[in-house]
Amino acid sequence: MLPLWIALQFLSSLPIRLPGMPAPEQLGRSLLFYPLVGLLFGVILWALNLLLSGAPLLLHAALLLTVWVLLSGALHLDGLADSADAWLGGFGDRERTLTIMKDPRSGPIAVVTLALVLLLKFTALVALIEQQQGLALIIVPLIGRAALLAVFLTTPYVRPGGLGQALADHLPRKAGWRVLAFSALGCLLIAGFQAMVALVVAFGVFVWLRQVMVRRLGGTTGDTAGALLELLEVAVLVGLVLAR
Repeated sequence: MLPLWIALQFLSSLPIRLPGMPAPEQLGRSLLFYPLVGLLFGVILWALNLLLSGAPLLLHAALLLTVWVLLSGALHLDGLADSADAWLGGFGDRERTLTIMKDPRSGPIAVVTLALVLLLKFTALVALIEQQQGLALIIVPLIGRAALLAVFLTTPYVRPGGLGQALADHLPRKAGWRVLAFSALGCLLIAGFQAMVALVVAFGVFVWLRQVMVRRLGGTTGDTAGALLELLEVAVLVGLVLAR
């Protein structure tokens, strides 16, 4: 169970504290539980959506988005902000891009990117509530965190040392592919046609963003993986709205 607790501690703001630094092998295995953490987030959002039934629409969507952000402690939004700054300020240069991503400060492009992503997420939630697509709230966080597992399975980690390197080096790859397959099957069982649309959109966005990362950096970092998750979640939400 330790890898699950590691995944929960890293991906969520839930009050989970480990007694010490886990072994690298346990860190690698924790990636296998990322989709399960996403499923937990999704069930929480789905239950909150039911509790808010009858609330004013905009407030309903705003509360859902707030809880969504708080559940992850804005971890992936931080990665998106760093990546946005680095992609513009790096001028196509790999080393400059990596250097900018390490800077904790956020520039105007990061602020604009976060505002646009949160605006799209909010308006998509408004539309999903109107369309009564509540099951989307379960599958989108699951798909997003499964995408993190997929990134580490398919993409070199380019920043040596640290937590990300331990995750990449000690990920059980055969088990990882099985977890991805079960995650896709679980989405289909939960949401049927909705899940088919979500998985197709997610796959397309994943392939494109991975290609962008590999072309610029030769692989991924923790920040770009977080950016991929946020952009993929937004794309899937918008896709589900437009496919209705």
